[in-house]
Amino acid sequence: MSEWFAQAGHGVRFEWGPVGAGLLAREAACLVVVDVLSFTTSVTVAVEAGTHVFPYRWRDETAEAFAEEVGARLAVGRSKATEAYPWSLSPAALRRAPFTPRLVLPSPNGSTIAAAAGGVPVIAGSLRNAGAVGRRLVGCGWGTPKRPVLVVASGERWPDGSLRPALEDLLGAGAVISALRRAGGGGLSPEAALAAMAFAHTSDLTATVADCASARELRASGYEDDITRASELDASTTVPVLIDEAFVAGSPPTA
Repeated sequence: MSEWFAQAGHGVRFEWGPVGAGLLAREAACLVVVDVLSFTTSVTVAVEAGTHVFPYRWRDETAEAFAEEVGARLAVGRSKATEAYPWSLSPAALRRAPFTPRLVLPSPNGSTIAAAAGGVPVIAGSLRNAGAVGRRLVGCGWGTPKRPVLVVASGERWPDGSLRPALEDLLGAGAVISALRRAGGGGLSPEAALAAMAFAHTSDLTATVADCASARELRASGYEDDITRASELDASTTVPVLIDEAFVAGSPPTA
């Protein structure tokens, strides 16, 4: 298979979903995963509090076994959280929950993308920390044709399991790419440039995210606070980095 899809020669590249991540990560110096209305916003909120977050690819009984193996609490689905067990995939709920030093966060999209990096440094990006992520990337010397950054929008899933590109993740990826460019990175691929343009030309980011399809789904289920938390542009300076299986606040190793 030819590699026409690799966006070669560009310092900043953009792609969708786990399959795209797996194909393009091997050429990258760093991968940034973006899942605005769940995974990476939740990771950022938890890491802000000092929690080590272990991503896990499956929401099944193996997640509980993995949590026990690493000595961590297991985050459950939003609707399964209780007063006695408040850790869930809800960013708003995680902010209210008691501190736990270690947390397993199952996510078929975000965690699968992180796993697809194949040893390349992984950073969790979102609207909340886009500026900080962009500055960190440039500070590490990434975002050049020789040390390219791959920004991957997670997207959602249609009922048949196929990828549904999600507006909120396009805007989150665009925010990271725009911040990277402001910090001095450059050489955007056409795909990355278009993501940055989508973010730059969104006049009311909060209202746009709040009215997108994924947010409507959350609102219908009573999770308005998650939309609010996820839309807080540059509210955090925390940059979660995947080190030894867990996202922590630290400096990423260079590849």
